[in-house]
Amino acid sequence: MDGVRMAKEAESEKITINLGFVDLGQVDLLVEDGFYSNRTDFIRTAIRNQLSTHGEVLKQSVARREMVLGLQRYTRRDLEKVLASGAQLQILGLATIDGDVTPQLARQAIASISVLGALRASPEVKAALADRTR
Repeated sequence: MDGVRMAKEAESEKITINLGFVDLGQVDLLVEDGFYSNRTDFIRTAIRNQLSTHGEVLKQSVARREMVLGLQRYTRRDLEKVLASGAQLQILGLATIDGDVTPQLARQAIASISVLGALRASPEVKAALADRTR
């Protein structure tokens, strides 16, 4: 994979949706008329508009839950620092756990994970944290 494509994949998560024929036909008409470059462009724009509409509610939810909204990356060094401090992480949100993190280190440093979006980690680390993931 080229670097640009890999960077793009790291910034997004692929989803699948089902739309009714009428809705999909209307989307296709807007694409054909040049309002959007393709279906994906339409869907992204619609999602961003809805998130903007509910922006204040999202801010309140983030504040109430004391979470970081966005992608949080955890390196082996990060988790080792957590262990050295005698604490355990309670992760809430989107998370990427680097490939050099062992399942044992992940279990020692992470008390719980509530995934909102996607968790990116090796299959071994995901398996080790399965009982702690909501």
